[in-house]
Amino acid sequence: MLSDEERLEIEEEIGRYAQERAASVEALMSVQRRRGWVDDETLGEVASMLGMSFDELDGVATFYNLIFRSPVGKNVILLCDTISCMVMGYETILAHLEEKLGIRLGQTTADGLFTLLPVPCLGACERSPVMMVGEKLFPGLTPERVDEILREHGWRG
Repeated sequence: MLSDEERLEIEEEIGRYAQERAASVEALMSVQRRRGWVDDETLGEVASMLGMSFDELDGVATFYNLIFRSPVGKNVILLCDTISCMVMGYETILAHLEEKLGIRLGQTTADGLFTLLPVPCLGACERSPVMMVGEKLFPGLTPERVDEILREHGWRG
């Protein structure tokens, strides 16, 4: 069930657009900021507020790769897998992350601290390979730099 704060924030977003449904991404992100992801019940409530069907809003949610429709870890690692990152060491960084965290792409660590996800572009091709943790971009990755970043976010391995 949506909280009063969530409803208020969504209503504010709706007020910025000529059509309610135009606020769909912002409304979903508002929920996700508080909960970490968007479950089916909440998606249905948001859809009603926006004058959309569940399936219409679910289509929006599943199109945008930064809206999570299942639980994720406290820290979501988005690893860029574009050609620039591939050429500059993506495979090495991916293998290092998987080994250190004990998970594969799309998985969450047992302690719920990290989720590792691919992302099609982070807009920093000139500084490849890159990843984001939360809202912070980390360019020019090396295995050693990855270890530092993981430690900054609570990894104790």
